[in-house]
Amino acid sequence: MSAELYHNRVLELAANIPNVGTLEDADASVEKVSRVCGSVVRVDIRLSEDGETVEAIAVDPKACALGQAATSVLAENIVGAPVDEVLAARDALRAMLKEAADPPAGRFAELRHLAGVADYPPRHTSTMLAFEAACEAIETARTKRAAAA
Repeated sequence: MSAELYHNRVLELAANIPNVGTLEDADASVEKVSRVCGSVVRVDIRLSEDGETVEAIAVDPKACALGQAATSVLAENIVGAPVDEVLAARDALRAMLKEAADPPAGRFAELRHLAGVADYPPRHTSTMLAFEAACEAIETARTKRAAAA
């Protein structure tokens, strides 16, 4: 593996993941698994009353350093984020990995430290796990609310 893949900032992010645990009053919880490496990330999400903003998150990553680093960026920055910004960050991360697009901007800009993962397609899934889980949890929470209305 290239030194640019597991550089110091990636390792720092992976070692310092905020909001680890369980969110008892979550609107939705989603677990994603990488079939390639076995990494697992669970995300619990609570949305604002109008469903437009992330109010709280808890994460439980059992992943490689890349998956943990992405989880760290998500967990550090998602609270207070508009849902559309989270969905856009997920899409931008995917494009950065698969299409050599620019890294996500704004509150999720630290994902730029994972740009080296683009050269290692087998690592894409583990890097995407937290954002995929968060976005699915957001959609699940919104669907539940719409059904209850």
